[in-house]
Amino acid sequence: MVDISKRRFFTRKNIDSKQIRLPWVNELQTFTDLCTRCGKCVGACETGIIEHADGGYPSINFTIDECTFCYKCAEICPEPIFNNKDSQPWNAKASITDSCLAHKNVECRSCGDACETMAIQFKLRLGGVALPEIELGECSGCGACVSICPTSSISVSNL
Repeated sequence: MVDISKRRFFTRKNIDSKQIRLPWVNELQTFTDLCTRCGKCVGACETGIIEHADGGYPSINFTIDECTFCYKCAEICPEPIFNNKDSQPWNAKASITDSCLAHKNVECRSCGDACETMAIQFKLRLGGVALPEIELGECSGCGACVSICPTSSISVSNL
């Protein structure tokens, strides 16, 4: 039976397609149709980045920590929302805005130090500090660089 309550109807309209859903969940329509908002994934997340968002749907908050791709959220979910663990977790990548300290000629590099895949490299420039650049092919979208950034200049979103 389809839930056609007003809250569910309006919440579905407000879910941003660039918003990070849980890993291994690709179809937004399937997610909103099948997720019962039970919260089991919230409790199972080993890094605590899954939280209840507007409408009670689980969402990722990278300001807390990173995703370790442990698959515990998928294993505990009673609904058939998640893809197989062998598939790509998501099509999310990090991006860095101009509010980054390096753009203000301040050396930082904390994001590069936090990046396990070394997707963030620093391009030297004449007369200034090196600027961070993200190699999108290497970026897993784990969000390790987000919480460590002192100016909140990094975000992770779906491509």
